Amino acid sequence: MTSLLEPAVGFIGLGIMGLPMAANVQKAGFRLVVHDRRRETAEPLVQSGATWASTPREVAELTDVIFTCLPGAPQVEQVALGSDGVHAGIRPGRALFDLSTGPVDFVKSLHAAFAQCGAHVLDAPISGGARGAQTGQLAIWVGGEKSVYMQFETVLRSMGDRPLYMGSIGSGLVAKLVNNCASQATQAAIVEAFVLGVKAGADPLFLWKAIRQGAVGRRRTFDGLIEEFLPGSFDTPQAALSVAHKDVLAATEMARTLGVPMRIAELTLADIQEAMNRGWSERDCRSVMLLPQERVGIRVKVDPNDIQEVLSHDPPAGGMYQPPHIATQGTHP
Repeated sequence: MTSLLEPAVGFIGLGIMGLPMAANVQKAGFRLVVHDRRRETAEPLVQSGATWASTPREVAELTDVIFTCLPGAPQVEQVALGSDGVHAGIRPGRALFDLSTGPVDFVKSLHAAFAQCGAHVLDAPISGGARGAQTGQLAIWVGGEKSVYMQFETVLRSMGDRPLYMGSIGSGLVAKLVNNCASQATQAAIVEAFVLGVKAGADPLFLWKAIRQGAVGRRRTFDGLIEEFLPGSFDTPQAALSVAHKDVLAATEMARTLGVPMRIAELTLADIQEAMNRGWSERDCRSVMLLPQERVGIRVKVDPNDIQEVLSHDPPAGGMYQPPHIATQGTHP
């Protein structure tokens, strides 16, 4: 165990997001202890000096702060509160940051359970996708005790360039749900209008080039069409459709609880559910963009070289763009 000024860091969940985030913690010089249900996923980290722990309990016993990056609440609950879970090994004053996105009530109950043994739970959902996890360009929105956030802010900054303290427990999740719900709803509105233009006879590349110059387009809203929609490539997921479904469902449920009408979000959720029913749960979350195209009998597919040519003369804002990657489409439509 190290001083809390130089905390030993535990990381549980080494998937698409977790592995590069843990690697960035290690590169920043923190002593790292890792666990995943698949031992082999930890090998790159162990070979670089990380310690493997056979259970979440052991992670907690060896570290000062633990980060869980798991698919959802059921997995977090098992890792946190199971017989060999984090709760069984965590010491008073230590902290668990949950990086996943789930129901606000769940993280509040987890916070209460850990408080009984003098430990802390903070919700810390992330935004930035797989590329952001690799480059460290992540937003991390944190809810919980501010003093605990401040104590471990340097660790958060090793994973993401924009950690932000949001307030009491659950506040980070509220921000994430609002962000993801707005993102999915905006995407639905943009694509619906774009499909109308293509159906009316506009060339998709020229239409996209034109609307980028409109009032909204100058804010680069439509650059969200670059990587999947225009090339027609949805099978190399940055974030799975199942994740978008979970987040928008949670956001609309929260809205119903609060009596807030969410017309566009409900329509967006209906489209996501339709795509899920087709077996697209592991495709990229933007695969839902295919549904409006199918309804009117068109298919957008632009040569990535043509897209790059447009961008070479009119670059996107922020320098975040990477050339489109065309995934193998397999048997999907």
